[in-house]
Amino acid sequence: MDVQQNVSQVEHVDKNGGAMRAVKDCIAGSVGGIAQVLAGQPFDTVKVRLQTQPDIYTGTMDAVRKTVQNDGFGGFYKGTTTPLVGVGLCVSIQFLVVEQMKRYFGRLNNTPSNQAPMLTPTQLYISGAAAGVANSVVSGPVEHVRVRLQVQTSGSAAQYKGPIDCIRKIYRSFGTAGIYKGQVPTIIRELNGFGMYFLAYEALVQRKMTESGKARSEISSGLVCLYGAAAGFAMWLTSYPIDVVKSKMQTDGFSGSSQKYSGSIDCIRKTFEKEGLRGFFRGISPCLLRAAPANAATFIGFEMAIRALN
Repeated sequence: MDVQQNVSQVEHVDKNGGAMRAVKDCIAGSVGGIAQVLAGQPFDTVKVRLQTQPDIYTGTMDAVRKTVQNDGFGGFYKGTTTPLVGVGLCVSIQFLVVEQMKRYFGRLNNTPSNQAPMLTPTQLYISGAAAGVANSVVSGPVEHVRVRLQVQTSGSAAQYKGPIDCIRKIYRSFGTAGIYKGQVPTIIRELNGFGMYFLAYEALVQRKMTESGKARSEISSGLVCLYGAAAGFAMWLTSYPIDVVKSKMQTDGFSGSSQKYSGSIDCIRKTFEKEGLRGFFRGISPCLLRAAPANAATFIGFEMAIRALN
């Protein structure tokens, strides 16, 4: 009988309340995503250029200098339209899935409905990983378009006039497979990256709640930002090499002599042969510089929006 009751508790869903919570998660996630883009786009542009154009840039400051010289300060925000819309959607998916997974594990752990669920590290990682895989369906094409726009120079030599033109040209020539170029390393990065991301953030939040006896909504904005920055570092320090492979695949040619890599394994092999292990960490400096403000902005945006909506 106890087993049946436990199963019933796990399967029970308050449809009206659940739907409203999902809407709130999506709205708050979108706020967090927009904040992330605005805070982190310049760093991301430098990171992608270093990852994919090692013959042009000698380091972070050289990439910054040449970007300003060739494209002006607006060059740091090239390709922003796509992530501003797409990352808002991506982050809303991430938080929607991770919050649903947290509630699922909370019911599995028999957490009272009026208490915040306290999950194990494994449960937190699985929740984040599930969010990452779900997110990859959108983030793959969004980042593909973004990196192609980020690495091209301005002026008459530019291949794409903007995100819509980029999508149209790729789809016309290479179909859906072209839009999803580099999807395998994207899924791997999202699975492990967001597993570590939400594990770090939620573990810090849970510890603070346990030590202080405070509710989640009572945690200070400063600590939310600090925990968000820590989550960003946890994600990128464990996922950066596969992100390099993803960027190289997504800026590679589609066919013929313009195509350097036949697949992810070939990309890894050729990167190692040409650049050694250092090749898998090119651009990590601006990435880590971005991790703190971008992810602090993400979580403070999400948490403040949720508090306002509640």
